[in-house]
Amino acid sequence: MNTIKQINGMAIPMNMTDIDTDIIIPAQYLTSTSQKGYGKHAFTRLKTDPDFVLNQNKYQGAPILITGSNFGCGSSREHAVWAIKELGIQAIIAESFADIFTNNAKKNGLLLIKQNKETIAKLMQQAESDELIINIDIESQILKTHEINSAFHIETFFKHCLINGLDELDYLMSNINLISSYKKQQENKTIFLNS
Repeated sequence: MNTIKQINGMAIPMNMTDIDTDIIIPAQYLTSTSQKGYGKHAFTRLKTDPDFVLNQNKYQGAPILITGSNFGCGSSREHAVWAIKELGIQAIIAESFADIFTNNAKKNGLLLIKQNKETIAKLMQQAESDELIINIDIESQILKTHEINSAFHIETFFKHCLINGLDELDYLMSNINLISSYKKQQENKTIFLNS
């Protein structure tokens, strides 16, 4: 994974609630275990509407998505996170996220930021009326716009992984010496107890 300490850029206003994983990436496109190739099919059903936000050129490659509550509900589908990341989205700001989607996002380095309903409404209004630039500082856990300065929570382990460019396996491998030392201690204890 890449090191991510800050995310800066235009926000995409997707003013919808209960966006499920089948809307994010429909089941008929789940044809591979590779993490690549899903972005082109992301939100396919919604893209049939010419006015859908992701059909607008100005949002292509924008790194931040603002959306409604219960984002990522529905079936467990890691492909949904892969598709979103392939669109260039690095962070999603919403009132709430589905638990399984949250776990899949953490495993793949996608930052999910919870904000209260009032803050979401303000961000959505600003993003829909003008091009909204958001600065997300992961180390200080602060989200800023020209009008809003809001703290957000991030789990300590996930924060460490993001700012150091680690996934779970990378983290384990970075501690291989400690793991080996612990294993050796346990083997010695077993030998001692059996003698």
